[in-house]
Amino acid sequence: MTIKDIIQPIEQIAPLTYQETYDNSGLLVGDKQTKVSKVLIALDCTEEVLDEAIRNRCQLIITHHPILFSGLKSITGKNYVERVIIKAIQKKIAIYAAHTNLDNAYHGVNHKIAEKLGLKHTKILVPAKNTLQKLYVYVPNSHVETVQQALFNAGAGQIGNYKECSFLQEGIGTFTPLEKANPFIGQIGARSNEEETKLEVLAPKHLQGVILEAMRSSHPYEEIAYELITLENTNAYIGAGMIGDLPNPMQEKQFLAYLKKRMKTSCIRHSILLDKEIKKVAVCGGSGAFLLPFAIQQQADVYVTSDFKYHQFFDAESKLVIADIGHYESEQFTSEIFYELLSKKFPNIAFLLTSVNTNPVQYY
Repeated sequence: MTIKDIIQPIEQIAPLTYQETYDNSGLLVGDKQTKVSKVLIALDCTEEVLDEAIRNRCQLIITHHPILFSGLKSITGKNYVERVIIKAIQKKIAIYAAHTNLDNAYHGVNHKIAEKLGLKHTKILVPAKNTLQKLYVYVPNSHVETVQQALFNAGAGQIGNYKECSFLQEGIGTFTPLEKANPFIGQIGARSNEEETKLEVLAPKHLQGVILEAMRSSHPYEEIAYELITLENTNAYIGAGMIGDLPNPMQEKQFLAYLKKRMKTSCIRHSILLDKEIKKVAVCGGSGAFLLPFAIQQQADVYVTSDFKYHQFFDAESKLVIADIGHYESEQFTSEIFYELLSKKFPNIAFLLTSVNTNPVQYY
């Protein structure tokens, strides 16, 4: 297997297209064609993690947080980021990160937190917009099924839990082939009136190139009439945060004790308790203060996340309980996503979970 093979399943569930504009996910160091037999998985790529990869003779490190986040103007070893990059290159170890694209994926970071908390009926807290497109293509009736199936095979036509969704509308198409044309139907210089079908399918934005290529390769016309329009519709499978229900309601202090145990943390910073039962739980791995208004809007009883500042706790306004469990603590199980996905896909590759605790925050 090569690095390209290894990262393909990750980018299927968390396409790089869906990372935030400020992010830097993807292959950060190395060549996609490098052969791989051992992979180390971690939350962060620190010097200690890199040394662990070297000891275990790994060719690739997969992390959640990108070691290269902002631009570097020099690489001289003056800080841990530059030292990691220099040493990784020297030792021929590649580094790959899936960050906010994995945050925004349905089966990503927040789904893992929801799984650890045993939440039911989960859904994305804030579904993303502008990730869906509508493709309209005009096809001669003789080739409708061929083009339709090619689009379905390329990933078009899925709406939630339904696949192969499309809409067909028959009509008359007109065209006049010019002198240099090579028409499938009709004659040079003569206007044709042909029975055609308008085929409509939903197309995920990250598959645009694959879907358009499938359309072109299956369509008989030399010049294809089609429209591709970005939709305002929200995408239920891409977006920020997650919300779901506890199987059984808990009292607030009971839930906080449960949260500490399930998320393996000894410390939770929380807003004022409201003496209410906890049933609906919103979660966001990492820094999640920006989603508080949406957790309130969807009537969550508690919002589990991290990195709340002092004044932001006031924003709960006695409408829910904010439970700040710490950045590392909220994302520590992300490594399991990579491991579970890749070890099943590539049973002949050794995937190792780091033994290094990379949490830079310590508690006394």
